[in-house]
Amino acid sequence: MNRILASTAVLLALATSAVAADTFSTNPAAVVAGVYTVEPAHTRVQFAVKHIGFTSFYGDFTGVSGSLSLDPKTVAASKLDVTIPVASVSTTNRALDGELAGADWLDAATYPTMRFVSTRVVQTAAGKATITGNLTMHGITRPVVLMASFNGSGVNPLDKAYTVGFDATTTLKRSDFGVKTYVPMVGDETSLRISAAFEKTK
Repeated sequence: MNRILASTAVLLALATSAVAADTFSTNPAAVVAGVYTVEPAHTRVQFAVKHIGFTSFYGDFTGVSGSLSLDPKTVAASKLDVTIPVASVSTTNRALDGELAGADWLDAATYPTMRFVSTRVVQTAAGKATITGNLTMHGITRPVVLMASFNGSGVNPLDKAYTVGFDATTTLKRSDFGVKTYVPMVGDETSLRISAAFEKTK
C-alpha cells in the first residue's frame, strides 16, 4: 500500500509540474529555464522618427532570428543574440521601403543585417530588466541599452511550443551608425519598440 501511495504521489507531482509548465503565466518566476529561439512570425521591431517636426513616422522590421538563454533564478546570466534583416523594412509604402533599404539610407545590399548581442543583463524589478549590448548596424557597432519587460510564458495553443514573450524599448541616434540622410529635417533620434516571442528549444 505504501508503495502504491508513494507512486501515486510521484505521478501527481509530475502531472502537476507538467500542467504548470503548460499553463500561461505572467509570473516571471514560473518561466522554464533553457535555450529559446526567436519565433519570427510574431516578433516585430518598430521604429519611429520625427518627420520635419510635424509628425512621427513609423515603420518596422520582421523576419527576426536569434536565440535567448534564460533562467529566472539567474537573470544576470541571460544571453540574447538577435539578427534583423534590413531588407524587411516596411512602412506600408513600397516606394519608401525601397528608398530606406537603398544606399542612401540603410544600404541593405552592403549591410544586409542588423545584430544585437547582449553583454549585460540587470534585473530592475519583477519581470523587468535592462539589457546592455552591442548593436551592429550599417557597418558600425555601438552600445545600446534595452528596457525590457516580461509579458508571459506558457505553451502556445496554436503550435504547442513552450513560449516566452517580452517587450523592449530603446532610443538611439541613427547618425551614430552612419545613417545621416536628411538629418535634422528627418529626425536623428530614433525610437525602437520591440515585441518578441521566443520558443524553447533546449
